[in-house]
Amino acid sequence: MADKRRVVVTGLGVVNGCGIGHEEFFQALLDGKSSIDTVKRFDASYMPCQIASEITDEQFNPKDFFINPKNVKSNDRYTHLAVAAARQALQDANLGDTPDTLEDPDRIGVMVGTAFGGMETFEQQTLKLAKNPTKPKVSPFTIPALLGNTASGVIGIECGCRGPNYGVTSACASGSHAIGEALGMIQDGHVDRMLAGGTEATITPLCFAGFCAMKAMNTNFNDEPQRGSRPFDAGRGGFIMGEGAGVIVLEELETAKKRGATIYAEMVGYGATCDAHHITTPAPEGRGLAAAMEMAIKMSGMEKSEINYVNAHGTSTAYNDKFETMAIKTVFGDHASAKDGSFVVSSTKCVTGHTLGAAGGLEAIVAVRSIADNVVPPTINYETEDPECDLDYVPNKKREMEINGAMSTNLGFGGHNAAILFKKYEE
Repeated sequence: MADKRRVVVTGLGVVNGCGIGHEEFFQALLDGKSSIDTVKRFDASYMPCQIASEITDEQFNPKDFFINPKNVKSNDRYTHLAVAAARQALQDANLGDTPDTLEDPDRIGVMVGTAFGGMETFEQQTLKLAKNPTKPKVSPFTIPALLGNTASGVIGIECGCRGPNYGVTSACASGSHAIGEALGMIQDGHVDRMLAGGTEATITPLCFAGFCAMKAMNTNFNDEPQRGSRPFDAGRGGFIMGEGAGVIVLEELETAKKRGATIYAEMVGYGATCDAHHITTPAPEGRGLAAAMEMAIKMSGMEKSEINYVNAHGTSTAYNDKFETMAIKTVFGDHASAKDGSFVVSSTKCVTGHTLGAAGGLEAIVAVRSIADNVVPPTINYETEDPECDLDYVPNKKREMEINGAMSTNLGFGGHNAAILFKKYEE
């Protein structure tokens, strides 16, 4: 990285069932306060899985985050969440958050990932078409609202960002890939700042039906929703869906220093690989993820012993948790298996739900806050050890410890793997 510009994190924005804003969100994670409950956005009583982490109307009103509240109606919920997280991140970074106030708009870009795009729009408009196919009354906003790049585009419009701007789609690795690609934009000098992360709003009948048909979601805890997501536990039985958006401000170091910005952490590594194995099942022993992690570490120039926290993808599915554990052990060896608490892994999906394309954005914020605050959120609902998942998963209670390097990992259907790496900022 000697010839690359250094990049730091100067702003954080979150919308999730655990909280609006990164302070409320991170505190809920530290407290192990699950946001998973019975689905209320639609009648899920006929579904095998009936629980999810939803953002309630009491928590979130998209009109609070749009310059012109009338534009809310023309956009899908996944874009509402993205705009809110992006605006928060810009405010947190003290950069201005409107076309009239944004600092140096030509030198800031947007890269926000999503797995599905505007699914709520897609489903609602399809039903309208099916009801009267010869005289369709679909919304004129249907096409732009459902596109996977619209969230990034609308953030650009709402906030005034005129730099590189596009969407990233790689299933549940989308958010991490967006952040990793944004890192390169700044390192190579194309821009000085990037808004990057992920957004998703898939608590809809079709998405639930599809994942239930795959038997991917846990159906055993409809009466005890907050116990449903249990990463690395021997009794895990599938993921629980969530929704939300996580967006960070990445900024070139010297630019950040000149304006006296608060620096949460430095971003130093990114790895992206493909399993080339199976559309939904990770490669045996997590070899594709291991390769992405190695790539991120090599880019960073860090010693593996300097990295002491991995915020894992940790979906609470049988294959993911097993193979992810194997990948971590392959990469970190004895360092990962140490029993002295010097290396820890946790999954926060047990609290946030699995937010699919937004996961990388939300979990990057967890990694960054863990470095800034020297504390690791727990993996809750960890009750029974699995011999095949034998690392220190910070069970049930937060862990206060100095975090020098934190990695966030995500995997997506299609065999997509992403690893992003942050470290404590030093001059």
